[in-house]
Amino acid sequence: MDNRALPREVIDTIRLVKNAHPIDVLRTAVSAIAAFDPEVSLDTSDPVGSRDSNIRKSERLTAQFPTMVAAHHRIREGLEPVAPRSDLGHAANFLYMLEGKEPRPEAIAAMDLDFLLHAEHGANASAFAARVTASTNSDLHSAVVTAIGTLKGPAHGGAAEVVEKMTTEIGEPSRAHDYIRAKLDRHERIMGFGHRVYKAEDPRARHMRARAKSLGEKMGHSEWYEILTQVEKEMVPYQSRGIFVNVDFYAGAVYALLGLPEDLFIPIFAIGRIPGWCVEILEQFDNNILIRPLLDYTGPKDRQYIAIDGR
Repeated sequence: MDNRALPREVIDTIRLVKNAHPIDVLRTAVSAIAAFDPEVSLDTSDPVGSRDSNIRKSERLTAQFPTMVAAHHRIREGLEPVAPRSDLGHAANFLYMLEGKEPRPEAIAAMDLDFLLHAEHGANASAFAARVTASTNSDLHSAVVTAIGTLKGPAHGGAAEVVEKMTTEIGEPSRAHDYIRAKLDRHERIMGFGHRVYKAEDPRARHMRARAKSLGEKMGHSEWYEILTQVEKEMVPYQSRGIFVNVDFYAGAVYALLGLPEDLFIPIFAIGRIPGWCVEILEQFDNNILIRPLLDYTGPKDRQYIAIDGR
C-alpha cells in the first residue's frame, strides 16, 4: 500500500468524529492508525521496537498526516476523500487531496516552504512533550499523539490563526495604526510577535514574508501583505525589548491567501512538524533516560492532620 494511503478503518474513524475540530480529528486518527501499522509492537514489555522500524513508522506518519487532514476536511464538507497521487510531491499532494483539483504552482511553492520552515525547531513544547512520552519507553505513535495534544494549545500552535483574524479585522493598511494602538492600550498581546528563543527577528519569518508578498501580488490581494507590514512598523518600538516578528505572523496570511479554512492552520503546522517530532522521539529512544523533573514544594509545612469525621 502507498505510504500516503489510509486504511479503510481509519477513514471510518474520521467519519465518526467528523464534527470535531480538525486538530482533534488528527489526534484521534493518529491513535487509530497505530493499530494498523504493520510494525507496531504488540509486546507491551517492549513497545518501542527497533530503530529501523521506527524510521519506517516515521516515514509512514509523515506521508499520512496530509492524507488524514485532507480526508477529514472533505468528509466534513460532504465530499469523498481524494486518494493521493504517486506523481505529486508532498505539498502538492496535500493541496490536491484537499481541493480535489490540480494545485497552482505558486500554491505548491508556498505550502512546500511552509512545511520546510516548520519541520523542526528544537525543544519546543510539543517536541518536549513527545520526548517525555518516549522517555517512558512508550511507542512512537503515542509520543506523536502527545505532541499533537500539546500543539493544540493556542500558546503554542494557534498564533497563525489569530494573526489571520487580526488581518481580517484591520481590513485595510490605513487602519493598522489605530487598531494596534487600541489593542496595546488595552494591554492585549499582538500575536505573531515575540519568541521564547529568538530575541531578534525569527529567521524563518523573512522567507514567509517574501512568500506572502509574492503570493498576494499573484492572487490580486496585495493588501494582506501591506496590512502586515504596517503592523510590523507599529511594533518596531518593542524591538528594544527583544520582541520581533516570528514565523507565524506571515504564515497566517499565506494560508488565508491559499483559501484554507482557519481551523486547518494548526493541523497544517502539524503536517510540517511531524518529521521533527519523529526525529526528536528517535533521538530520545537512542539515548533514553526517564524525564522526570523534580518540584520544589513551597507551601505550608507541618500541618496538623484532621480526621475525616472532624473536617
